[in-house]
Amino acid sequence: MNEIFRQVSEQLLLFDGWEHVIVAFTTRQGGVSHEPFATLNVGMHVQDHCDAVYKNRTIVAGKLGLSVERWVCADQVHGVHVEKVTKAHAGKGVCTYDTALPHTDGLYTNERQLTLALCFADCVPLYFFAPSKQLIGIAHAGWKGTVHNIAGQMVKRWTREGVAVQDIHVVIGPSIGRCCYVVDDRVITFVQKALANSTSSLYNETSKGQYALDLKEMNKQLLQEAGVPIQQIAVSSYCTSCERSLFFSHRRDGGKTGRMMALIGWR
Repeated sequence: MNEIFRQVSEQLLLFDGWEHVIVAFTTRQGGVSHEPFATLNVGMHVQDHCDAVYKNRTIVAGKLGLSVERWVCADQVHGVHVEKVTKAHAGKGVCTYDTALPHTDGLYTNERQLTLALCFADCVPLYFFAPSKQLIGIAHAGWKGTVHNIAGQMVKRWTREGVAVQDIHVVIGPSIGRCCYVVDDRVITFVQKALANSTSSLYNETSKGQYALDLKEMNKQLLQEAGVPIQQIAVSSYCTSCERSLFFSHRRDGGKTGRMMALIGWR
């Protein structure tokens, strides 16, 4: 499988498929944080020093040419709340975590001066673009957000804004792969309810009551069910757990680790 993101610097991966739109995902490299957050931790909520996290964010902003003061960040809770943001939200959650948009796992905007930014360490980043309406969006889909269909929630919000579902494009970014993501019967019960009509298996039993689950593929199928054309869904092949030198991984690192950031904005 050809990888859709290319590494353009020590700190950054970019997807180049959307004209005038920056679609970025950070690595764990090229920052100032110390173990266990070495070195480019951009998460404010993981007991790293805030000064180091802010410095790391400014490094990323400089590489992208996107002012960090125009970023919008969220207090991610593995839910499905999606928020439309405006220039009034610029800088939310950038310097301190307590100013982030509360209880929010999806952001979108039609304003050119904003960059939408969410943190990840195995969960699935979903980037959205509607060229005709000049809308961009991003969502955080762990297993809870996935089975409760945050992908479909974003599509629903956009169609209410007058976007034709055939105009929605989605990139599914680097996240933990089926190769490394094992869940139990409880999670699989939610998976079965969310995608009762799935045409292909999203999981396989690896041992009694344990299943390897493909979260990226599940989000892809949920997007198709919501009406997004399959040819307009691109999927990264990167597994954040496998690629130890490139990415933090909550699962691999036993929960004490840093965060990458997915960002979307206008060039």
